[in-house]
Amino acid sequence: MEAENSTNSVKNFLELIRKSKRGKLKIYIGMSAGVGKTYRMLQEAHALLKNGIEVKIGYIETHFRAETHALLEGLPVIPRRKLFYKGKELEEMDVSAILNLHPEVVIVDELAHSNVEGSKNGKRWQDVMDILDAGINVISAVNIQHLESMNEEIEAITGISITERIPDKILEVADEVVNIDLTADELIERLKAGKIYDQTKVERALGNFFRAEKILQLRELALKEVAHHLERKISIEVPKQVKLRQEKFLACISTNHTTAKVIIRKTARLASYYRSPWIVLYVQREKEGGNRIKLDLQRHLINNFKLATELGAEVVKVKSEDVTGTIAEIAREREVTTICIGKPNFSLMKVILNTTVFSKLLKNISETEIDLVILS
Repeated sequence: MEAENSTNSVKNFLELIRKSKRGKLKIYIGMSAGVGKTYRMLQEAHALLKNGIEVKIGYIETHFRAETHALLEGLPVIPRRKLFYKGKELEEMDVSAILNLHPEVVIVDELAHSNVEGSKNGKRWQDVMDILDAGINVISAVNIQHLESMNEEIEAITGISITERIPDKILEVADEVVNIDLTADELIERLKAGKIYDQTKVERALGNFFRAEKILQLRELALKEVAHHLERKISIEVPKQVKLRQEKFLACISTNHTTAKVIIRKTARLASYYRSPWIVLYVQREKEGGNRIKLDLQRHLINNFKLATELGAEVVKVKSEDVTGTIAEIAREREVTTICIGKPNFSLMKVILNTTVFSKLLKNISETEIDLVILS
């Protein structure tokens, strides 16, 4: 037993050492393409070099913008890794070369990028985590529309499906998040001047993504996200004279996969805002067990569990016919402060409203000061 405790102690100490040697992460975030994230990263790279910091370009995408491309001059660039996929030669960031060269700082653009099939990691943000774990500092950039928990909200604003996304936890682990802000008028002027896309694409862009009302909504989201990051940072670094209530969220989902995604993502946003732990609870009734549930619903349920895990939730599955009673019990046991459920036309809410336990659930909530949030 003593030997086992000693081994665990060593592992814990090694983990502390590893964390202390981990690289720092700075992320430039913007409301859309063309606000100047890449330009700002390259400016910072030049400033670091002048101050004697060893900085290298791990991956940069200038999109052939003349002003941005000109800033590459004088900066050491790590050559990209070339590989063939489906008969085409493609280029990816050479993570192995970055790790071997081990610069003090590496610039990595396009954080939400999906790597070519066969790469060690499926996503570039995973490459960045490996680089940070190796003790290398990273400066990166991403647009607000690539944040996982905002997927539906962004699609509703822009009408565009965003396939490349990063989990919210990436911004949470970042040491610094900087918003590159422009007004809608300034961004549209940059577009018209050909500083974002080729002139042949300008008119189409103005009629679609780059419309003032869309830009304003995206700008608001970006500003709020950076404000949330600053609040989280302050809550960690500034000593508390009075111990505040530790928020903890419980997202209740059913087999309705579309609804479940919304509940998961919106609860993830709340948890991210408060920098608090959260749980996704699925209460499985007898009719949903084993072979009784359709294969497509089972597949969607598994995918939603995976999404919840990726967004940082703990997934809890309980078999019970008493849905509301189980929700109340789990909330008490896990010291939950807020329960998140779908609105009445969602299947889970129907189950709750059709049972007399709902009044008991509300009573329990009021007695324990648990909040109930009904998500639209």
